[in-house]
Amino acid sequence: MSGVADATTTTRPSWMTASGIRTLVREHPMVPLVGLLALLVALSEVIRPGIVSPNWAGVLLRGAVPLAILAACQTITMLTAGIDLSVGAVASMSGFLVATLVGDTGLVLAIVIALAVSALVGLVNGIGAGVFKVHPLIMTLGMSLVVLGLANVWQVMRVQTGSGVPTEFRQLGANLFFGFIPVNLLLFVPLALLVIFTLNRTGFGRLLYAIGDNPVASRLSGAKSWQVLAVLYLISGVLAGIAGFLFSGLTNTASVTLADSALLPSVAAAVIGGTSIFGGRGTYSGTIIGALILTVISSILSSLGYPEAVRQILFGSMIVFVAAAYTRITTD
Repeated sequence: MSGVADATTTTRPSWMTASGIRTLVREHPMVPLVGLLALLVALSEVIRPGIVSPNWAGVLLRGAVPLAILAACQTITMLTAGIDLSVGAVASMSGFLVATLVGDTGLVLAIVIALAVSALVGLVNGIGAGVFKVHPLIMTLGMSLVVLGLANVWQVMRVQTGSGVPTEFRQLGANLFFGFIPVNLLLFVPLALLVIFTLNRTGFGRLLYAIGDNPVASRLSGAKSWQVLAVLYLISGVLAGIAGFLFSGLTNTASVTLADSALLPSVAAAVIGGTSIFGGRGTYSGTIIGALILTVISSILSSLGYPEAVRQILFGSMIVFVAAAYTRITTD
C-alpha cells in the first residue's frame, strides 16, 4: 500500500507529461510561437550584448509590418487551400505606380489608381481560381509574370521615374515616433484588427474556413465558392497594394521588383504562424508572430556578419526547421 501511495504522490500532473504538454500547445498554438520569439530575442542579446533596446525593437517592428501585411494575403488564401504568389509583383507594381504618377495626378489619385489596379489583378486571380478552376498556385504565379511584364512596359513608356517615392510614404514607412514606435503601426494596427475581426466574427470569415476544411460540404450547404474566392483574391490584391506603399516608403525605392524578395517569406510567415496549406486552419494573430520571428532571424544572421549567400542558406534552412517543428508539435 505504501508503494502505491508513494507512486501516487510522485505522479506528475497531466500537463507536465509529454502528451500533456503537446495537448496544451495544440490547444494554445500561440504559446510556442511567443516562446520562440522570446528565445530569438534573447539570442540576439547574447550575440551582440546591448543590442536589445526600444530602438532595436522599433526598427524590427517597422520592418516586420510590410511583411505581415503580405503574409495576411497568404493567410486568408491558404485558409481556402489556396495561395497567392502574385503578391510580390502586385506590391512592387503598386509602389512603382504611385511613384511614377504622383507628380502628374497628385498623391490621392495615384493611390486610388494603384489600389484599383491591385484589386483588378486580385479579381482576375479569383475568377481564374473560382470560375475556371485553375489551381491558385498556377493562376497567381502566371498573373505575377503578367503584372511584372506590364510594369516593365509602363516603366519603358514613362522613360523618367516620375517624382519618386512620396514624402508621405517615406514618413509612414520609415519614421519612428519617439525613436522607437513605428509610424506604420498607424496603418497596420487597424488593418490587422480588421482582418482578425473578419476571420473570427463574420460570415465571410467562416466561409473561408468552411471552404478550406470541406469544400464539398460547403457547396452542398449553399455556399457559392466562386464568389467567395473572387472577393477573397480581390482583398488579397488590395492588401498587397497597401504593402507595396510601405515597402517603397521603408526603402525609399520604387522599382518593378521591389517586393519580390518578400514573397516566399510571406508564405513562410503564414506557415510558421500555424496556417495550414491544406486549408481550414490558421489565424492571422499567429501569422503576425511568424513575421516577427522571421524578422528577428534575419536580424540575427545580419549580426553574425556572414556573406549574403550564407545568410540566404541559413535563413531558408531555419524557416524549414521552424515550420516543421511547429507543425510536428501542434498536429496529431
